[in-house]
Amino acid sequence: MPQPTPADRALQALNDSIGGARTRRPADATDPAIPVAATVVLLRDSSRGLEVLMIERPDRGSFAGAWVFPGGKLEVDDRGAADEPEEATARAAAVRETREETGLAVDPGTLVTLSCWDPPPGLALRIRTWFFVAPAAVGVLALSPDEAVASEWVRPADALARHGRGEFTLYPPTWVTLHGLAGHSDTASVLGAARLGGVQRFETVAHRGGDGPVLLWQGDDEWDPDAAAAASGSRHRLEIGALPWRYERTDGAGLRRR
Repeated sequence: MPQPTPADRALQALNDSIGGARTRRPADATDPAIPVAATVVLLRDSSRGLEVLMIERPDRGSFAGAWVFPGGKLEVDDRGAADEPEEATARAAAVRETREETGLAVDPGTLVTLSCWDPPPGLALRIRTWFFVAPAAVGVLALSPDEAVASEWVRPADALARHGRGEFTLYPPTWVTLHGLAGHSDTASVLGAARLGGVQRFETVAHRGGDGPVLLWQGDDEWDPDAAAAASGSRHRLEIGALPWRYERTDGAGLRRR
């Protein structure tokens, strides 16, 4: 009998976790009881177009075998002051974690906050994660063997295609981030759009659809059950029941993007 691949295990873990999800409450997105992490999407321009640095996690732990951006949980020493905003502490953690995992030195001043992801409430494992984008860091890439077993500079669209074929294990925040980056031609475009658009908030709600788990975010009619009476056909969701995943978002003009 064939052994399950990391992609199979990731999909099963996501599917299993949905059963514990519950309706969101206003305080969920800032719940101080859950761990907080930070990750850096390092960008570079190549002859093939925009590329991002991704690392492969070891085949163990919460994200076993997954391809991710460098990052990890916030630590006490990352906080500059007792009343420092979480985003600022996450920025320091993002720099530290990137250095520890890859040996690359990121200038904190180059980081642009892209998004903040809050998992579905009720899951056994919840980690609120801040995503930053930055130009390629200084130094020689040297992976920490405890944190990564491989690395690759890859075009976002290629990473998504490989995931769709079951060759590349991704988790939803990474997948959606790559989906957004795939529409940019170079680093300047990404950084400019992130500065102009501000921090994107992804407060996740998990449902079970006909084909498996569906993750919903603000802007989707089914994200807030109390707003069902005002349903307008708006969508912001990711269907993850089978490969390739399907992302659907209605823009301000009522047009759908997949």
